[in-house]
Amino acid sequence: MGFYIRKALRVGPLRFNLSKSGIGVSAGIKGLRLGAGPRGNYVHMGRGGLYFRKSLNASGRPSGSRPGTHRSPAPGHGDLPDAADTVGPLEDIDSGSVLEMIDASSAELVGELNEKRKRVRILPITIVLSIAALLALLGADVTPFLLGLAAALTIAVCWWVSMKDALRKTTVILYGLEPEVERAYEKLHNAFEQLRSCTRTWHIEAKGDVRDRKYHAGAGAVVKRKLVTLPKGAPPLVRTNVEVPLVAVGRQTLAFMPDRLLVFDTNAIGAVSYSVLTLDVGETHFVEDESVPRDAAVIGKTWRYVNKRGGPDRRFKNNPEIPICAYEQLHFQSTSGLNEVIQLSRCGLGASLRTALSSMRELGGEEPTAPAV
Repeated sequence: MGFYIRKALRVGPLRFNLSKSGIGVSAGIKGLRLGAGPRGNYVHMGRGGLYFRKSLNASGRPSGSRPGTHRSPAPGHGDLPDAADTVGPLEDIDSGSVLEMIDASSAELVGELNEKRKRVRILPITIVLSIAALLALLGADVTPFLLGLAAALTIAVCWWVSMKDALRKTTVILYGLEPEVERAYEKLHNAFEQLRSCTRTWHIEAKGDVRDRKYHAGAGAVVKRKLVTLPKGAPPLVRTNVEVPLVAVGRQTLAFMPDRLLVFDTNAIGAVSYSVLTLDVGETHFVEDESVPRDAAVIGKTWRYVNKRGGPDRRFKNNPEIPICAYEQLHFQSTSGLNEVIQLSRCGLGASLRTALSSMRELGGEEPTAPAV
């Protein structure tokens, strides 16, 4: 499955048009538009065919792990030890500050993204003031005509302010891709589509070692995980002319752009060059105490409580059999602090993504420099 590259996109009242000669911007309504080709959007030219960037100035719960475990069951016979005695402390698997994830070529773009993210929206304040003004007019016993005129004016002002907010907070990123870059990015999209075909995808938030395996189905570790989706579209507060693969990892979102990985946190944005991004792919055996995904491979079985030989502990009446599934684990890392793990319900898909990322890395070459504008 391919991806689209649009030649035009709209942000508020403005329409951005991408052509071989540069970027044109027009504004107006159907049948009446005023246009220009401003250089306010700088052109980023360099190796790899990566071009236009910049905008116009205008809850998880513990579950199984390797080989797996489960949440604490109801006792069947006798007293169970406290969970803290059988499992070590969970250590968060989390990235560092996104503000540290900035390479030299990303500084200007990331600076603008963060600056626009901090801007306060004017629309909520405008709506509150407009409602207050309309209520004051109702109390002043004005004529219906004046009241209707004031309501229409209020709607027009709120619309204009919403358009202004869109321009103030949205960053426009336009790409013109050379054929080899387009092929590499399409390969990345195809690999991402394979990941999206999995029945379930989890983000691994934390991991802890098991101290007493017999109370945790023989597992060597427990993890805290959360179901996530893998959408495609535009990152938060960004409009772009290409479809972007997105991965939600806790409070952060990874956006695989054609030239670099953007990391969107709740309060800030960072960037990771593909040249320093690594992806480790491995298989993990997971004791699944939830429903087994329909595409998962069940490779064995265990029991909620196991004896020293790995069989069922007969001292417990409530000791059901639990399947062991083979899942695939993807570990994204970078020298700038990225550290995220996702788990797939089907094995054999991560290798294509790793190959696609390697292709993106090879196309990067030397970091391009932006010409003066």
